[in-house]
Amino acid sequence: MIKPKLIDHIVLRTDRYRELIDFYCDVLGCVLERETSDEVGLTQLRAGNSLIDIVNVDAELGKAGGPSPGEFGHNVDHFCLQIEPVGEEALKAYLLKNGVEVGDFQDRYGAQGLGRTIYIKDIAGNTVELSNG
Repeated sequence: MIKPKLIDHIVLRTDRYRELIDFYCDVLGCVLERETSDEVGLTQLRAGNSLIDIVNVDAELGKAGGPSPGEFGHNVDHFCLQIEPVGEEALKAYLLKNGVEVGDFQDRYGAQGLGRTIYIKDIAGNTVELSNG
């Protein structure tokens, strides 16, 4: 039922926000695509057909993910897998049938622009965002 197309984006959490943005742009050649307010703390960098989202752990979005990266905090928040389009209710039913807890679809910004996505957890507890389209 699910046919992956590509990794849409990955979200990195950091307490070295501006330095990490500079590294990905200046050293690895990414391009600034989108930036939120300092209060929200999200910058999206274009990496070819995908995005790398940099999240400031000291801002609103980053605080929701827990402690700073280190012994007790994690630096990867989630990754987004773009899949071939499928009906939202059919996808939710399929996931539930396979024992996967699902949230609600929402419009979110990814590498292809705004799209309908849903968050799930894999069997190891990693957060995966499925982009339906």
